[in-house]
Amino acid sequence: MNGKIIIVEGLDGCGKSTQVDLLKNHFPDCRFLTFPNYDSPSGEIITEYLQGRIPETDSKRSAYASSIFYSMDRYISYRKDWYLDCKNQKHIISARYVTSNLIYQTAKLPREEWENYIEWLSDFEYSKLGIPVPDAVIFLDVPIEISQRLLSERYKNTDQKKDIHEADLDYFQRCYDVAEYLITREHWKRLPCCAGDTMRSVDSIQTDLVKLIQETLE
Repeated sequence: MNGKIIIVEGLDGCGKSTQVDLLKNHFPDCRFLTFPNYDSPSGEIITEYLQGRIPETDSKRSAYASSIFYSMDRYISYRKDWYLDCKNQKHIISARYVTSNLIYQTAKLPREEWENYIEWLSDFEYSKLGIPVPDAVIFLDVPIEISQRLLSERYKNTDQKKDIHEADLDYFQRCYDVAEYLITREHWKRLPCCAGDTMRSVDSIQTDLVKLIQETLE
């Protein structure tokens, strides 16, 4: 019996990294992962893509082609790093996973092609590559206007710039629409992170997140 795999998912600016870092205090026996691994050779390709140095002239082809960059990163990580953790029944908590591809690449496609892509990617990664299927996906839900404000604050007074996904507001909205669709289709758990037009405190979100994870591990 393998350990359970729990994914903390959400659009850029929702606070995934902060929340996952805090989870280490509550679940010290779990293995923690973050995707993509930008420090790996496969991660360098993803960086090139996100910085716009791999031109995209056809969004339909790009949805499939760019998916493979991320798929290979996950496959290499699984086989070289955390395969034995799974087999030794160690629980995994990850920021992003296949679920991110499902959101960000499906959003490049017209609505009538969503199902074909979702089925293709799920078959490719979970069946063909043998990457483990997650036991639970928790989506940190932050409305677009708030996440965009947080992203702008993140990059203010720094040399960093938004990547090609973060900078396209229309695309960002499509990603949110796809996430809404996947929450229902895939039975993801939604964790609301805002009260009105204001982010909830980091601690209150963490409390709810810990509870959802504990429910999955029981």
